[in-house]
Amino acid sequence: MDTYQIAVVQLSLNDGPENNLKKGLEWVRRAAGKGARVICLPELYGSHYFCQSEDTKNFQLAEPLYGVSFRAFSALARELGVVIIVPFFEKRMAGIYHNSAYILDTDGSEAGLYRKMHIPDDPYYYEKFYFTPGDLGFKTIPTKVGKIGTLICWDQWYPEAARLTALKGAEVLFYPTAIGWHPREKEAYGERQFGAWMNVMKGHAVANGVYVAAANRIGLEQYLPGTDGIEFWGQSFIAGPQGEILAQASIDKEEIIMATVDLELQEDVRQNWPFFRDRRIDAFGDLTKRALDQ
Repeated sequence: MDTYQIAVVQLSLNDGPENNLKKGLEWVRRAAGKGARVICLPELYGSHYFCQSEDTKNFQLAEPLYGVSFRAFSALARELGVVIIVPFFEKRMAGIYHNSAYILDTDGSEAGLYRKMHIPDDPYYYEKFYFTPGDLGFKTIPTKVGKIGTLICWDQWYPEAARLTALKGAEVLFYPTAIGWHPREKEAYGERQFGAWMNVMKGHAVANGVYVAAANRIGLEQYLPGTDGIEFWGQSFIAGPQGEILAQASIDKEEIIMATVDLELQEDVRQNWPFFRDRRIDAFGDLTKRALDQ
């Protein structure tokens, strides 16, 4: 197809797995009803953002491969004839857990699996306690609709992740996300934090000539009593291959945003801004080093 519609779903997910599953299914169905062919949910859709605390009880939220999320969304993808990106908390085996995402094809089959490569450890984002870094690498997943690249949240700060995924043929980079403000820092730093997020993501679109779509949460989640929690800033968006914002959601509403992926436009952009052509691959070897001697 030369064009196809994509959607990201912005939701409040401060609830348990059963209710979040029902909500996710309902909103994917709504997006498909609007004409979306590829639909992305926010990071760790199945529960509240539990990484605000290091608590072994939260491992009970994990599910094995091909568990409840896979079965439910696989059936829905097959029914609706759409591609669905389903981020979930994966239990690989006892003691090994991942922050992962299924890419489900239009017939309900697993087109691909992505495991989050970059794992943060920030205040109230204690993900290293829970998640083993991904070991599947950066990949582009061919689907019956288009070639889909999926990265997850903290991956969004790394140009190498976007570049490697785009070089494998991705037409769209999807970023299921759980990003927000610490309420007591919002007044002093909030505008710059949000601006940095938008700027780096639009930069990925420009540098790679790809569409970029981020699906975020909304709402205040106070997982630990007596703490400020995290105020997820919403504002999910879709950018075109020159960094132009094609659609953007609100700060505090559950909603669907959509845009058209135009492959002819993408090719035209890459022909006129030939960044891939001019890459000095002979000079980039040092990128594989942790640091360089001064």
